[in-house]
Amino acid sequence: MLIILNNIMAIYRKELQGYFASPLAYAIAGVFWLITGYFFIAILLGPEGLIQQVAYRDQMGMTDPPIDLPYEFLQVYLRLIGTLSLFVLPMLSMGLYAEERKLGTLELLATSPITNWVIATGKLLGVLTFYITMILPLMGLQVLAFSASKPPVSPGLFLLAHLGLILLAAGILSLGMFISSLTDSTILAAVFTFALVLFLWVIDLIGGSLGGVLGEGLKQLSLISSYTNFIRGIVDSSSIVLLASYIILGVFLTAQSIDALRFQRS
Repeated sequence: MLIILNNIMAIYRKELQGYFASPLAYAIAGVFWLITGYFFIAILLGPEGLIQQVAYRDQMGMTDPPIDLPYEFLQVYLRLIGTLSLFVLPMLSMGLYAEERKLGTLELLATSPITNWVIATGKLLGVLTFYITMILPLMGLQVLAFSASKPPVSPGLFLLAHLGLILLAAGILSLGMFISSLTDSTILAAVFTFALVLFLWVIDLIGGSLGGVLGEGLKQLSLISSYTNFIRGIVDSSSIVLLASYIILGVFLTAQSIDALRFQRS
């Protein structure tokens, strides 16, 4: 077990160093921060922002129903971050294996004594850690804004909502890693990952239009439904299981994909 953990950590450090040395990764993070920072201000302080809406209600003497401003902001802002992540995460995962194929080092990984699922786990943890560093400044901004709210925001709700964001990201990155293992083109990997994630994002709408047992089954596969439960503060075991299943499925399929390459080479 200790050897396995050491191997995972070795792959993890290698991947993480690669992201922090990549100009493309910094460019993606910069654009992500620019957009999310703009909407942070617009949603909270803009002319049509939540604070202005609450101030207008107070001026008009409208107190029913009461508005929990921090909760409403958390809903709107994290929905935005989740939607924006649909575009960002495929770009982060596209080179996990595609670059290895392009450089000819994937064969070395496939024939190495380290098992494929260990390599996949280390790669996934590396890219997920980089994504977490991207959302940490946004969490700091939210904490700063919520510090002035009365009554204060529940720490449990705040942490649960961001845990959902991290699990969502891990599931998308894991599926993106599998798609990256199938091609040597990072562009194709990003496009197909985005298409798959978009399908899983709106699959509940498809299920709703179909109805019946099939429709209900499709709804259970929806990423957005599971993520929405987290940001609403709902601890739903089915949402946790679904997102965890996507993570495990991506790692499993990636390992099988590399095993197939190893079989071809042998």
